[in-house]
Amino acid sequence: MQLDERKKKILQAIIRNYLETGEPVGSRTISKYTDLNLSSATIRNEMADLEELGYIVQPHTSAGRIPSDQGYRLYVDTMLEEKEKEVEEMKGMLLEREDKMEALLKQVARVLAQNTNYATMISAPQIHRNKIKFIQLSRVDMGQILAVIVMEGNVIKNHVLHVPDGLDDETLLKLNMLLNTHLNGLPIEQINLGLIAALKQQAGIHEAIVGEVLDAVAEVIREADDLEIYTSGTNNIFKYPELSDNAKASELIGAFEEKQALSALVQETLADESNTGIQVYIGNESPIQNMKDCSVVTATYELDEGMKGTIGIIGPKRMDYDKVIGTLKTLMHQLDDLYKRK
Repeated sequence: MQLDERKKKILQAIIRNYLETGEPVGSRTISKYTDLNLSSATIRNEMADLEELGYIVQPHTSAGRIPSDQGYRLYVDTMLEEKEKEVEEMKGMLLEREDKMEALLKQVARVLAQNTNYATMISAPQIHRNKIKFIQLSRVDMGQILAVIVMEGNVIKNHVLHVPDGLDDETLLKLNMLLNTHLNGLPIEQINLGLIAALKQQAGIHEAIVGEVLDAVAEVIREADDLEIYTSGTNNIFKYPELSDNAKASELIGAFEEKQALSALVQETLADESNTGIQVYIGNESPIQNMKDCSVVTATYELDEGMKGTIGIIGPKRMDYDKVIGTLKTLMHQLDDLYKRK
């Protein structure tokens, strides 16, 4: 028999309450626990139907109900189906957005180089990704489970864990509940040794699984720190005699190709949260050693959802500062509109 939505909500409430308390659940508890606004008598009738259908059982006379294996199975399948759908939708949205973003940034760097006749760079936007949105553990086979970790900014990480063959659905469900109850919405800096120890203690013999999931969370944070930088107009360097010397030009082009120095420049620009304007570095003021003979002008752009990145223009000290700064100011205002249209 296909359960209607009311019965499903009552069953979910019974299971969640039982997982939290370990005690049989009565109709009065459910009447307070759900948003159904049903009387205890109506809930008792629904619970009787659920018991007849095999989804809940009454362990003792006059006691409340607890989930049966069949009830757990429906709950787990429904929960995993919802989470998998959410993750797939999120992945599709992110892939589409990333493709559009890459095309947009390459276009911006190219147009900027053409308009200024200097070398240009633009970093992909970064977002604070230090909060956990949710964690989903699901079975791959008898010896493996898949941990899907979703961080703030919808950063998704899949991590396969090897587990004992005896890991049943109820244990998997309890681990999901344990991790999400304690970690959802939590900043990464608040995951301290005390919290880790408490989670492992509650996980009991499955503490290694909790440890591996937390290691995977840390890996997501490290990967989020990797920067993508797009450049254009490096050949424009040869248009200026003071920069076209073989050694100087080679160093500058090397900095653009390797991008490590550019990444350091972006990190320095974004580290100062108060810096949302335009910065001008002339000669020795440049934070990049290979650009001491140049002027570097940077601007921090900001898109929706708190995403920030850096635009940079590199040219000779005699660059047209008026034009460069005016162009960057205009671009900073236009970038958000361009992004939304893409």
